[in-house]
Amino acid sequence: MAETVHSPVITYMSMLSLLSLCPPFVILLWYTMVHADGSVLQTFDFLRQNGIQGFITIWPKPTATACKLIACYGLFEAALQLLLPGKRVEGPISPQGNRPVYKANGVLAYVVTLVTYLSLWWFGIFNPTVVYDHLGEIFSALIFGSFFFCVLLYIKGHLAPSSTDSGSCGNVIMDFYWGMELYPRIGKNFDIKVFTNCRFGMMSWAVLAVTYCIKQYELYGKVSDSMLVNTILMLVYVTKFFWWEAGYWSTMDIAHDRAGFYICWGCLVWVPSIYTSPGMYLVKHPVNLGTQLALYMLAAGILCIYINYDCDRQRQVFRRTNGKCYVWGKAPSKINASYTTETGETKTSLLLTSGWWGLSRHFHYVPEISAAFFWTVPALFNHFLPYFYVIFLTILLFDRAKRDDDRCRSKYGKYWKLYCEKVPYRIIPGLY
Repeated sequence: MAETVHSPVITYMSMLSLLSLCPPFVILLWYTMVHADGSVLQTFDFLRQNGIQGFITIWPKPTATACKLIACYGLFEAALQLLLPGKRVEGPISPQGNRPVYKANGVLAYVVTLVTYLSLWWFGIFNPTVVYDHLGEIFSALIFGSFFFCVLLYIKGHLAPSSTDSGSCGNVIMDFYWGMELYPRIGKNFDIKVFTNCRFGMMSWAVLAVTYCIKQYELYGKVSDSMLVNTILMLVYVTKFFWWEAGYWSTMDIAHDRAGFYICWGCLVWVPSIYTSPGMYLVKHPVNLGTQLALYMLAAGILCIYINYDCDRQRQVFRRTNGKCYVWGKAPSKINASYTTETGETKTSLLLTSGWWGLSRHFHYVPEISAAFFWTVPALFNHFLPYFYVIFLTILLFDRAKRDDDRCRSKYGKYWKLYCEKVPYRIIPGLY
């Protein structure tokens, strides 16, 4: 089990808080967006007047319709993950010396998903507005179903781990929260984290973005320019993600964080509900931005997404060519680092210190947060809640940057110290 960044007490209290507070927050956010005009104060007043009974009234029961929608979607994505052709991709070597193998068919799965979804709507076979109309029930079913799924992952980690990159830290709550296995699989070919993180979580982001657009069209007979900016930017971002999916398999989420509540429940529930929330708000709150302002927001958002992509591309090319490439037209600046694995092997890595990665050690988080702002700002500033995702993302990425820095410091030792001397800022050049 990887060491935690924060003290054991803070880590333990954070886990308990997230385990207990995240599920009800998903429901409260949905209720506020859909039934309380996006107003946090309106929801607060309702709960203040009605107490716990009011909250019970708000929480929708998982219905058969919601469960069928989730099951059909999940089985469809699982089938695409297994059956669609894709290039063989090897992930990074794990701490125990294992190298996971993936089938990179994310782009094809993404195209098939959206084409199928829109075709079902276009030909009158299925109306996506049903998803929006049962959204609370869907989130409720996901909350309980995903929690049960994480329990099964915990049991699997004890009884039938998929690789030697597994084990208990001795604390049941920490094992459940952080996970027992790094690379849990069903059989040899079905990777569970690829399914939860990519094919269910990220794919649902695109599906729900389209759903909100269609629902607004049904309500008002047109789609507002604010909704178009939001939907286009979200789809561009998710498209970028699947284009770069093989690179994602080398990031902290897949290569370092185990499959537990934090990652799997988060991707199955938090991503579809929280990440899509600006679009959820815009369904009933269309804003007329005007062509010029809408185009400015769209262009700024696309630029941020491109820079975020180019940061990852730059590092991928650098790693793939073993540093024998050009970064911004010049030979890259780099540090030759060595480290020792848990099995005692000595290995080497190249640390890029030029290009985007010379500006700060996690500069790619800057355009990612900025992109989230630009697909949220079409909602303007009548309510605070649409900006929750931007705030959450900022906290998440700043914490992730610290966790990654601490992990690299432990891994590379003196080489990481040298890297930090060459690239002194963690995220924001000149500030932090």
